[in-house]
Amino acid sequence: MKAWLPLIALSFLLAACATPAKYTDQPMQTFDRDTDYRVDERPNGFTVTIYYSRYQFIPESDAVAAACRQALTAVAHDIAENRGKKIQPINEQRIRLSFGRNGFTGITSCSATAPADFAQ
Repeated sequence: MKAWLPLIALSFLLAACATPAKYTDQPMQTFDRDTDYRVDERPNGFTVTIYYSRYQFIPESDAVAAACRQALTAVAHDIAENRGKKIQPINEQRIRLSFGRNGFTGITSCSATAPADFAQ
């Protein structure tokens, strides 16, 4: 029975792994250590998609959600500023979030996407 315990523990760790939904299959660029992003053009702005991940010993989905929203907003403003434009405030209701957790490595990840409209 004791020989089965490591196998059972490994099974539980692997079962605890989940990945967030992908909002794009296109290549992404690095924004910072924790964030990759992609920008897709739209007539009156662009859509920004990010993948955010970080290590958490104790999973805190609220903290990751807040950090993911903040990273998405930072990327959107940075992209607009590099283009010499301003964007309207991003409506948090339009941000789509998806979470994942790798119980084996302790990495919590988030995918997010939202439209960014240029200011008039």
